[in-house]
Amino acid sequence: MKIGEVSKELGIPSATLRYYEQIGLLEDIKKEHGIREYQEEDIERLNFIICMKKAGFKLEDIIKFLELIHDKKTGEEKRLEMLLNQKEILLQEMKEKEETLSFLNYKIDLYKNKIKEKSN
Repeated sequence: MKIGEVSKELGIPSATLRYYEQIGLLEDIKKEHGIREYQEEDIERLNFIICMKKAGFKLEDIIKFLELIHDKKTGEEKRLEMLLNQKEILLQEMKEKEETLSFLNYKIDLYKNKIKEKSN
């Protein structure tokens, strides 16, 4: 796939794809006559990056995570630790969002009741 097709399919600007390549998140993108030709493994890597970003990982952390693949001694433990830490952060954020949603629902009900009382 060409960069425009990947951009459209994944919803990532072409400039971002080029930036990911520049900082080492995407390696060895094949080029035909100077035009990037993304392979299936590149798309898989991009889907991984998207997921990690949605989970709250910064680009630097994703790079570190990917570099740990080469650490055969402790890489898996370190990657697991990174994932577990981010999971805890996400769970805390979800709890805070649930509390906020609860408060909003309380206020919505309060105003609905006030409006209903006015109309009676």
